[in-house]
Parts: sequence; structure tokens; C-alpha cells
Amino acid sequence: MKLIIAEKPDQGAKLAAPFPMVKKQGYIEIKSCEMFPEGAFVTWAVGHLCELESPEKYDPKWKSWKLDTLPILPPTFKYKVSKGKYKQFQVVKKLIENRNVREIIMAGDAGREGELIVRLIIEQCRASHPLKRLWLSSLTRQAVIDGFNTLKPEQETRPLYDEALSRACADWLIGMNASRAYTLLLGEKGIDDVFSTGRVQTPTLALIVKREKEIEAFKPEPFWEVKAAFKMGEKTYEGVWHKKGETRVNSSRQALQIAQFCEGKPAIVQAIKEEKKEYAPPYLYNLSSLQTAANKRYKYSPKKTLDLAQKLYVKGYISYPRTDSSFVTKGEASTFPAILQKLSAFKEYESFFPLPVKSLMNNRRFVNDQKVSDHYAIIPTEQVPKQERLGAEERNIYDLIVRSLLAAHENAAIISHTQVETIVDGRATFQSKGKQMINEGWRKIIYEGKKQEDTLLPPLSHGEEGVVSKSVVKEGMTQPPKRYTEGQLITVMKAAGKSIEDKELEKVMMESHGLGTEATRAGIITVLKDRGYMMVEKNIVFPTQKGRLLIDSLGTSILASAEMTAKWEQRLREIGKGAASKNDFMEQARKLSVHLINEAVSQSRSWDFTNIDTSSIKRRGGKGSKSYTGNRQVKKTVGQCRLCQGEILDRGTFFGCSNYKSKKCMFTLSKTLLGKKLTETTVTTLLSKGETRVLKGFKKGEQTFDAALRLTPEGKITFQKKE
Repeated sequence: MKLIIAEKPDQGAKLAAPFPMVKKQGYIEIKSCEMFPEGAFVTWAVGHLCELESPEKYDPKWKSWKLDTLPILPPTFKYKVSKGKYKQFQVVKKLIENRNVREIIMAGDAGREGELIVRLIIEQCRASHPLKRLWLSSLTRQAVIDGFNTLKPEQETRPLYDEALSRACADWLIGMNASRAYTLLLGEKGIDDVFSTGRVQTPTLALIVKREKEIEAFKPEPFWEVKAAFKMGEKTYEGVWHKKGETRVNSSRQALQIAQFCEGKPAIVQAIKEEKKEYAPPYLYNLSSLQTAANKRYKYSPKKTLDLAQKLYVKGYISYPRTDSSFVTKGEASTFPAILQKLSAFKEYESFFPLPVKSLMNNRRFVNDQKVSDHYAIIPTEQVPKQERLGAEERNIYDLIVRSLLAAHENAAIISHTQVETIVDGRATFQSKGKQMINEGWRKIIYEGKKQEDTLLPPLSHGEEGVVSKSVVKEGMTQPPKRYTEGQLITVMKAAGKSIEDKELEKVMMESHGLGTEATRAGIITVLKDRGYMMVEKNIVFPTQKGRLLIDSLGTSILASAEMTAKWEQRLREIGKGAASKNDFMEQARKLSVHLINEAVSQSRSWDFTNIDTSSIKRRGGKGSKSYTGNRQVKKTVGQCRLCQGEILDRGTFFGCSNYKSKKCMFTLSKTLLGKKLTETTVTTLLSKGETRVLKGFKKGEQTFDAALRLTPEGKITFQKKE
């Protein structure tokens, strides 16, 4: 008999669905059938059933947060059953110990985390059964059957476990040591708060703070441009003065002189350049590019997009979403005609059919077996859903994925670009640009925001003569760099903070490198929000004072280096491919932990926060040591109670009044309202102002809505829905 261990309950149900089965408490029993002659058990984790032990389990001295007990360097790492998940762990353990079970099939998500989740359970149960690996890129009925017929030997995917385990342990080391060091040292400066650091989250925060400082340091400068209207017989057009390609003039006086000189003067067409450019359809989505597109189109956070894509995957409607590839193999490409045939029946897409490209089989822009490692690009599966079966948000994500596949089967977009050089009175040169859509191609399928209007120039010939009918001066100001949106932040993380031009964006989104992985970047952004380091207003990312203070404290520390973290990610990927040593990597992590502590101590001697606004961060008077115990964090004050003027404290899963016992004040506020997790910044604003900005993502039944929160004098929360 075989035991199949999935990552989640709904995934387990999908794996059992093609076979005769009976549902039990915490597992499913598959009856004897052709695939499983002796029957099988299907059970599951609930996310991570096991987690790393806390420091005091290795050494009691590590329970208290004190500088003299650092560094924390366990000789080996231990795992325990996660809190609240003991019941399901016992179900799995009992099945593993069943005398009829002779083989275990590891069936977590086909990636690093899925490998880690299931193998840790097996190790915690000290199982010695033969192991096989189920590796799926979709959960359709046929894909499940094919997957069980082509199980992988466990040795083939073990390097992914080594990679995930190395990542988890290294992150634990860096987080435990650096977080305690900076929290304690900042405490000595009167900053009474807990500062969490991380191998990926901290350099990501550093990029956000860096951009904010660039904006603050920016000094806008005025500039002027001279624009002229030309009349060539019955034909008219406009142009901008330039000198060697530079259109901006640094003084209003000079600009005015140019404009006055040109007024009414003769003009002649000096040069005409016409060029037709072809724009190939976009690459198929990997997770990062899907998150970026969904954020731009629908303002969805990266985590929300991942969650929605995961739901579509579990339902069998799209392929595995946590992929870093934008290509498919020839095997997947062969299924496209059948998928497109089903999609053509939907009214949303019927106008795009028949598609001009019948097959992508020989198109290496989309089909390249060598560029597909663990998983191929995100595509719709042959299990095409009826649109009414999807929630509105799921439908939006599914639509993006469908349109990317449709666009891949369209012709290139062709745009004609025209550039005209006009010289006035033999001295002043003006540039005019026009464009015209010759063939819309794939652009009629992919939504790209506001439709771009053609900028047409009249038919002109070289040497054609006319006159300047009008010349004017336009004043402008140089603009600071823009803050990131959440979608752009994904791109910045992927590029490890390198400056990216638009022409390079597609390549960056297609390739896999940078901070974190496809599966973890959304989580890192969520962590930064939840820990009060950044906030998002109307999809724009801002660092908080707490976030800025931490990055200022780090200074030039390697912990804030995006480049260093990207190199670590590359090394981890090499471990996942069996090309690097996990032991060597962990030794580097231990050495780095020691270095970070020494570096923090050294830097703290020059810290001066007298000119830094720390009003939103809890402070306390005087210097001195402080200690933190175990996993218990200091109860943090987030604002003042509007009922009794006591302090509202962070009590773990909710916020509550400090006068609960002394004055029997019953004010509490859950950290989650109607499925929406409230950030500390939001709660602080609600307590101080009595209301918040409009928040997105509240859920009531199947409906999702946006609303501002308001706090009544009686301490009740009301929702002011967005009209």
C-alpha cells in the first residue's frame, strides 16, 4: 500500500479525485484500482507542519535577549511540530506507521518549499520507507494520472530539499542574530521597539528607503522648450527646437530669443526619416511578470495575485504558478490548439478568432525545452472553466493568463515612426515626431491602459518650404524619481536593485535572478508591511520612520546589500541543482552572523538620532540594557484608547487596552477584519484620527469591497464603503 503526502487539503483532494475513494478525518483512502492495486492513503500537511526550534531549545542562555549571549550558532538545526498543527501531524504520523504502508509518495507542490514541507514531516516521523516524488505542473485529472505513471526517484529532487533547508536555516541564523543585535543596540539609544532583520527583507527595505532619499534630495530645476507651428502651403505640423538632440534650454531669456527669432521666418524640411518597427508579442507569464501585470491593471498586491493564481492552479484551470520560466516545452505547445478551441467558444474571446498563428511549435520565443527547468510558463490548462464559476478577482487573473496565450498566437504589432527635421532661416533646427499603427496585431488582445492615439504628420518631402506661423516658449520643471508601486517593487527585487530601462524590463521579468525567488518575493513585501517598515498608499510604496531608522542604523552593512543577497540566491540555486555544497554555504552563513554582530556593535558607537524623526517609533528615556525573553515580543503601544485614554497594546492576534484590568476597559480591535489584515500603521491612524483611508480587499461572503474604517465614540468599528 502507498501513502501519498500532499502539501494542502485541497491539493490532496485533487490527487485522489481520479480514483475510487472514501474521505476520512485528515486523509482520503483510495480503494483498490488499476493505478493502486493495493489501495493508497492520501494525506496532507497544512502548509508547514514543522518549523525550526526556538533558540532556547538549543541553550537556555539564548532565551533572554542579551548582547553577551550572541552569536546564536547551533551546531545542528532541530525542527518541531508547528503550533496548532499537532493534530494533523499525528494523522500523518499514524499513517506512516501503518504496517500496510510500504512506500511514500511525496506530493507537495513541485518546487523547493513543497519538497521541504513533505520531507521534514517524513524526517520528523523517522520514516525509512522507499520514497518517490510526484511532480506536477497542473492538477487536471489527466495530469494527475500521468504524474502517478511517471513518478521521479527521490534522489532526483533531493537537491531542492537541500536548497530549501539551507535557505531556511541561513535565514534563521541571520534573522536571530542581527535582529537581536540591532534591537538591543537601538534600545541603548532609547528606541524601545523590536527590529526584525532578514537576509532578503532588509536589502529590499534598503531599496525602498534609498528611493525615498533620492526623492527628498532631488532639487527641481526649471527648464524651457521652444515649440513652433509650421505652415507648408495647406499643410501644418508642429516641432520642438533642439541642439544635438537636447530640447531643453536652461534660461528663459535664451528660449524667448529663439522663439522671437523664429516667428514668421522661412522654414525648410531638411530631413525625413521613416521607419516601420515590429513589436513581437510579450513573453508568456512567469510569476513575477504576472504579479507586475496584475498590479498595473488591477492594483492587486503581489501576494493577492499569488493567492488567486494558486486557487486557479488547485482548481486545475492554470499551470503551476510559482514558476520562473517564460517558456514552454514542445509537449505543452502541442496542447495549445485544443485549449484555444475551447476558449474560442467564450464571448470574451470569440472576436479574436481565428488566430493568425496556428502553432507555436517552432517559435523559440515561446517554445524552448532548454529554458524550462522545474516548471514551464503560466498557461491555461485544457480544463477551461465556465466564467461564472470564478469569482471576479479569479476571473481577472485567469483573463490575463488567457490573453497572454492568445497574444502569442497573433502577429507582431507594426508601427510606423516618422521623424522630420525642419530648419528655420538656416539656423534653428526643430524636430517633429509622428507615429501610426499599421497593424495592431497582438495589441488588440493585451490590455495596455489608455489607448494610444496616432500622432500623424502630413505627407512632406525633402526640401519643401514654408513658414513659421507661430513660436512659443513652454516652461517645465525637472521631476524627481517616482516611488515604486508594489508591482514595480517585484521587478526591482528581481533585478537586485539595478536601474532598469523600459527596453530591458521584459528581459528582466523573463529571467530569474535577484532578491528572493518567484515564490518568496510577495511574502517578503507582506512581511515589510506587517512589521511596520513600509506602507502602501494608493498602490505606492513608502518607507515608514521605523524602516528608515533601521536602514540608517545599518549604514553600509552587507546586510543591506542587494548585490550580496542576489549572489546568495545564486548560490542557493546552485545547491538546488546539485552544483554547490550546502555545508560550505551554511559555514558562510555562520561566519556572516558573527560579522553582522560585530559590525552592528561597531556602528552603534557613531549612531546619532537627535535629528531623526522617531515620533512614530516608541522611545523611552535614558540608556541602559534591556532584555527580551524567548519568542515573546515586547507588548508594543500602537496608540491611545479613545474610551479611557489608556495605551492600546499589540497583544498578538488583536490590539487591546492597557487598562483592561485596572479600569475594566473592554476596547479591543482584531488584527483581521472581514478577511483583511490590518497593518500597525492603519491601526495607529484609526486611533489617532478616528478614521482611515480607503482600504482594499474586505470580503463578505463571495463579495469583495473597499472601505474606510471609522471608530465611533463608543469604540465600535464601522465601514464607510467606497462609492
